[in-house]
Amino acid sequence: MKVALVHDYLNQYGGGERVLETLMEMFPEAPIYTILYDEKNTHGRFRGRIMKTSFLDFNLARQNHRAFIPLMPAAVSAMTIDDNYDLIISDTAGYAKGISHGKNAKHISYIHTPLRYAWEPSYLTGIISNFQFLISKPILRFLKNWDYKAGQKPDVLIANSNFIADKIKIYYGREARVIYPPVDTKKFFMDPKSYIQNPKSSYYLAVGRIMRYKRFDLIIDAFAKLKFPLKIVGDGPEFQNLKFKIACLPAGRPCLPVGKENSKLRNVELLPFVKNDEELRKLYNGAKALIFPQVEDFGLVAAEAQACGVPIIAYQDGGALEIVQDGVSGVLFDKQTPECLMNAVQKFEQLELDRNKIAQLAKKFSKDRFVKELTGLINSFIIGSNVRPNDN
Repeated sequence: MKVALVHDYLNQYGGGERVLETLMEMFPEAPIYTILYDEKNTHGRFRGRIMKTSFLDFNLARQNHRAFIPLMPAAVSAMTIDDNYDLIISDTAGYAKGISHGKNAKHISYIHTPLRYAWEPSYLTGIISNFQFLISKPILRFLKNWDYKAGQKPDVLIANSNFIADKIKIYYGREARVIYPPVDTKKFFMDPKSYIQNPKSSYYLAVGRIMRYKRFDLIIDAFAKLKFPLKIVGDGPEFQNLKFKIACLPAGRPCLPVGKENSKLRNVELLPFVKNDEELRKLYNGAKALIFPQVEDFGLVAAEAQACGVPIIAYQDGGALEIVQDGVSGVLFDKQTPECLMNAVQKFEQLELDRNKIAQLAKKFSKDRFVKELTGLINSFIIGSNVRPNDN
């Protein structure tokens, strides 16, 4: 069976790109179609697999892809996949499901979220000004109409969580099967070499792309008062703003230069993206708990941390509700405020959670389970139960 993979854009590395890597392993001959590709920012993980990019694949768009959102529907629609493929799998948080392809191919779309910019304008808060939002309303209407139509194109929709399956039902009027994203439990596991020996002297951890909606600012505000050690690991458009905030917050007055040691939050450490999964596993294992204050479609970082036996302190909305069991694998809090997060951390400090049990609970998110469920879906829908997806 000849397979093609489609991904929105490859100019950053996060949970969606981890899913794409698993699809690449399942289908080692499958080429990747994507709107734009930045090999450096994706750390060479997709080198040699890119078949085709769009007319937006130039440096300015790679570095500022959000400025080109209105053109992305046209870009992906123009990237026609020829009729030599039996199966197309799109892995998407917006655009890839709208790819044009031959009539003979079947199309399965793994959806991380319907296009946020179209359906949830509040997501744009902090990204564009109120004036820009006002003049962009016709563009948002266009994106909503396009995304609805694109959501009707695939033969089968898969959601990465029940949270997203509900959105697909509301926005597209379609049912979606839920298959949780894959956690590679050969890379993320309880590691005796780096497991914390003295939990009371350990650090709290936050990991992810440094974007406004992930609420790293809320974490910093809370830990500025809690004084507990905190490590923030990641990269993204808000990195410098967080660095500035860490330098300013303790002063309680107009910000001093970042280099002034006496103005920094000494208990908060901001680290760049960890390229090596082994180093990330060590960070997870060494953490007292993972702080997860955002609303996520699923939350692969939280599932990876859980596989390492790490408790999760999470805002009780979105995919976190499908990962965290309050009082068993972590603590949930009900408002995105520093005070509520502080209360959750203080509550956690009084608990003694079983890290072995937490790691066991994460098995339902394993990569083996993902491969098995997706393979079963493909077998039943595309090729019959006698043929495996990687047969040629």
